[in-house]
Amino acid sequence: MKFTPFHATLSLVALLASSMSFAQTARSASHGTTAGQLKVYFVDVEGGQSTLFVTPEGHSLLVDTGWPDHEYRDANRIVDVAKQAGLSRIDYVLLTHYHDDHVGGVPQLVARIPVGTFIDHGPNRELDHGVTEHGYAEYQKVLATGKSQRILAHPGDLLPIQGMTARVISADGSLIANALPGAGESNPYCKVSEVRPADQTENARSLGIEITFGKLKILDLGDLTWDKEMQLMCPSNKLGRVDILIVSHHGWYQSSSLALVDAIHARVSIMDNGAKKGGSIPTLETLSKAPGLETQWQLHSSDEGGSAHNTAERYIANIQGPDAGHFLELIAAKNGSFEVSNSRTNFTQKYPAKH
Repeated sequence: MKFTPFHATLSLVALLASSMSFAQTARSASHGTTAGQLKVYFVDVEGGQSTLFVTPEGHSLLVDTGWPDHEYRDANRIVDVAKQAGLSRIDYVLLTHYHDDHVGGVPQLVARIPVGTFIDHGPNRELDHGVTEHGYAEYQKVLATGKSQRILAHPGDLLPIQGMTARVISADGSLIANALPGAGESNPYCKVSEVRPADQTENARSLGIEITFGKLKILDLGDLTWDKEMQLMCPSNKLGRVDILIVSHHGWYQSSSLALVDAIHARVSIMDNGAKKGGSIPTLETLSKAPGLETQWQLHSSDEGGSAHNTAERYIANIQGPDAGHFLELIAAKNGSFEVSNSRTNFTQKYPAKH
């Protein structure tokens, strides 16, 4: 075949592509790559919750929206991390329950960034608390605009979020009936967990999920209470083991029974507490003694916990002083390895795969 300038151009393009591919491979081999990794941002909403999951393909799930008011403080912080993750919209927003620190930020959030679909547990059942009723009513106004779709979740459901598996564990006071695959063993920690009366608030109706990404498992039960944890975990452990525990109820003593915390053998706990909300001493002590736990991470140093009970400062995003809204970021690979970074200090702790 006669060699023409056109063929020369094709050859040059192929050569450049090959060189770029080789360079990218070399960079990946020497420095690691973020391709194919799940990113999770734990946003500081001052003792509420707002956790953003972004899959390798760019699909997104936000769990809770923080507080209302505060001049869009929480919405702005959520949007900032969403933009850092390359998002121009949030595909799914899951509302664990209708307390102000979880649902209150919905109107401000949708004013800042589009939301594709909301996921919730159904109607508000806490009808004797004006603030909760107001938060639920404001959420209903957002749904009534028709700009977002809605999914009603039930225990056992798989949520339609591409790139990871999100299974509903609890919703509207109900729990999964059967153990998850690989779970179901007798739970010895039930015997050392005290029995507490049933909670009558929205907390007990929290929409909780387990997220699986390859071999990695992340548990987020919202503000699910002690009594519901015991139902879920006793006499048999329906969850098995997880890698990352998002500490229930901001680390308040109304949750985090030994029957749950000790039985799941999490490698890392991440607590979305505020300085004066959550981070109870009993919970901090439970976590410090939990079997297999390598690191406790906190969004804030707990005033109640003090120097004797808070985790080491390098694992705390916001220490005492003026609030700066620092966040924690988790980056995970499908082989079960992950790392957690503190945006205040840029300190990063790596956790190799153990599976």
